[in-house]
Amino acid sequence: MGRPLLLSCLLVILPLGTAQAVEPIPIGLTYPRTGNYKAEGLELNRGALLAVDVINSGGGVLGRPLELLGENSASRKQAAERNIEKFAQLGVTMAFGGATSDEAIAAGKRARELGMLYFATLSYANDVTGSQGQRYLFRESNSAWMSAKVLGEYLTWHMPRRRYHYIVLDDTWGRSTESALRTATSSQDRARNGYSVIPAKGAHRADYLKALQKAAASEADMLVIVLLGDDLMRTMRLASNLGLSKKMQIIVPNLSKSIVQEAGPSVMAGVIGTEAWTWRVPEQEKSPEGQTFVDAYIAQHREYPGSSAASAYSIVRQWADAVQRSGSLDSGAVIASLENHSYRLLKDEQQWRAFDHQNVQSIYAVKVKSRNEIMRSPLKQDYFDIIHRMDGEAAAPSLDDWQQERGDNLTLQ
Repeated sequence: MGRPLLLSCLLVILPLGTAQAVEPIPIGLTYPRTGNYKAEGLELNRGALLAVDVINSGGGVLGRPLELLGENSASRKQAAERNIEKFAQLGVTMAFGGATSDEAIAAGKRARELGMLYFATLSYANDVTGSQGQRYLFRESNSAWMSAKVLGEYLTWHMPRRRYHYIVLDDTWGRSTESALRTATSSQDRARNGYSVIPAKGAHRADYLKALQKAAASEADMLVIVLLGDDLMRTMRLASNLGLSKKMQIIVPNLSKSIVQEAGPSVMAGVIGTEAWTWRVPEQEKSPEGQTFVDAYIAQHREYPGSSAASAYSIVRQWADAVQRSGSLDSGAVIASLENHSYRLLKDEQQWRAFDHQNVQSIYAVKVKSRNEIMRSPLKQDYFDIIHRMDGEAAAPSLDDWQQERGDNLTLQ
């Protein structure tokens, strides 16, 4: 008689327990699973999932677990806008992602209309937190200005008075980066420092080859390739076949682990660019939590994390901390908690600056190691030497710079 009684008690208790389960808090990642930047998208997803695991193992946010919702944007702004709308219908109050600046700007605007916070990841155009900046948008990644400042200082010190040639993507980020780097390297004279433009969508091998042949025919010492994703990979492979890396110093303003993997270490060897984070940074900046992130990522994926994974991880952790501090999921309360908040997570001190919502952080000039050096590392993925470092305050545009870009619109709306 005892066992049937116990069974009936369990049948009563279990449904009650299920009914009282804590509802998770959904957050939305809009990222490229397909298209030009799918490798970066994979890293974004991995970094976000790791952050959710860490937060949930520590009790969640406001006593509730996080749930990551992911939607493919294919790096297209229309798809990103639709993803934001879908997230809003599912009760999301914070979305993040993006692999292009145009995508981030469009997604951020739609998020603001829906009262949702949006954090831009791989979106480097100055416009994102400059002329197009707004109250509901924060950027974790560095801007084109920040990359240009650290590169400009390094190149001026170590490779002065050189002649430049630019190959530029015809979009917001490409134009922004070209302008910032020309200023930083005193190469504004377009007659002396020539350029070619690559279409933002639908570029073909002939486009890349024509631009590279024009660069080869110039008298430039420095070839600046302002491209990302598959555009960069294809251009770099053609440049290698043409032997341009033996004739010119190649500069890629925004480097990443994924582009070295995709193009190949032999093709990318010796290229100079910038990163906001590499897996070596926690050790250099004496960041125990950053090293814990590196170790956890390696344990899960048997490879080193890149800056894309670090950006997504940091965003989720920082938003969760802001919600905890404010005690609310309300966007206005979270914005107030984030503005001018300083923290240490994966590197040295960073700050969410109040006047433009740019994450102010140290930025690094890096150089791709030789293939032989890379192959000697345990996971054969130790791609970068850090060759120069600049503090965030020195790299980021000042309030005066920002106000000049904004014109009459001097507050975030």
